[in-house]
Amino acid sequence: MALPQVKQDATEARIAALTLPKGGWADAARQSALGRLREMGLPGRRDEYWKYTRPDTLTQVEAPRAALFETGEAPTFSEVDRLNIVFVDGVFDAEASDDLALEGVKIERLAEAGSDLHWAQGLYGTLETNGQKPVQRPLATLNTAFATDGLLIHVTGKPSKPIGIRYEHKSETSDAILHHVVKVDSGAEVTILEAGPAAARFNKVMEADVADGAKLHHVRVQGRDHERQAVTHLFARLGTESVFKSFTLTANGVMTRNECVLELTGDDAVAHVAGACVGDGDFHHDDTVFITHDAVNCESRQVFKKVLRNGATGVFQGKILVKPGAQKTDGYQISQSLLLDEDSQFLAKPELEIYADDVACSHGSTSGAIDEEALFYLRSRGVPEDQAVNLLTLAFLAEAVAEIEDEALAGEITRRVEGWLIRHRD
Repeated sequence: MALPQVKQDATEARIAALTLPKGGWADAARQSALGRLREMGLPGRRDEYWKYTRPDTLTQVEAPRAALFETGEAPTFSEVDRLNIVFVDGVFDAEASDDLALEGVKIERLAEAGSDLHWAQGLYGTLETNGQKPVQRPLATLNTAFATDGLLIHVTGKPSKPIGIRYEHKSETSDAILHHVVKVDSGAEVTILEAGPAAARFNKVMEADVADGAKLHHVRVQGRDHERQAVTHLFARLGTESVFKSFTLTANGVMTRNECVLELTGDDAVAHVAGACVGDGDFHHDDTVFITHDAVNCESRQVFKKVLRNGATGVFQGKILVKPGAQKTDGYQISQSLLLDEDSQFLAKPELEIYADDVACSHGSTSGAIDEEALFYLRSRGVPEDQAVNLLTLAFLAEAVAEIEDEALAGEITRRVEGWLIRHRD
């Protein structure tokens, strides 16, 4: 079926403004992605999974300007002992980064992976391609075609510390496209931390292959440059008895869309994905999640909490698909919003599609204001109203933060949110 002319013109204009990297082991995947992008076209408002979020600023030829936001805060995770890797407006900063050597893992840059056969050749673009059905994700396809850099992370053991990726935004017109590939071998375990605003406009893909018995922990903090635009995609494939846990905290950002596509392909796999956001004013935040159960006795959890005020908008689109034969599936999904005024809104689309008969799947979505009884209780015990609101906000977000397995990292996230709330109050 031919694309509508308007969508075709917009897609070709965006393609013409970018340079397709050529040569090397990723060339076939890039060429394939370019062909798929031309077939599907960039997303439009009439597309089913974009009806709550306008894709215009993410698809236009030039990135919208985004003012720099100096917080005076120490970078997130700066006190965590980690391997530190820095990208500034999508460009690797060797001077600010640590040496990429770390026991139990091999880390390379996509830009320097060379033309020889590479372990990532079998993964680059593969999980992204698989994640296009039944829902098309054109911005991820654009990323596969045009990403010029990113990290190739092959985990063979259990590194002694997390891998930290810090994204810095220093140009008001930067337009960054990064693509990471993560392979976690059988029995291996790693934690990946991501933090920072990245660019004026940011398009990122992470493809993660978690082998049998392997574990991947992912904790991400997005913010706090308010005018930034971002679309991120996380594709993961889980083997037998593997574990994947991802948590994202977002503060500020005029437009953020986080897509997560998980495939549980091995029996007894566990996948948890969670998110918390604090939004103010012309803030639009969209979590779109699709989890496919294609094995026996697997567990998945989706826990998303959004705190919105002064006209901010939150979106959640989450689906659990249980394929035939995926018996004893345990799928849980909850999305909730705390609206601190009458101008903010939360749009939710929870979905279950089940083709097995021995499963325990549930979903729920609620939206509401601060609990007046709880607020009165705190006020009656001498807690000022603004502090009471902050305490109740932290309590509301706690279920999502609790999905972080590492207590020290969960504490860092809680302290960060508490600091943001106090500064906003002041």
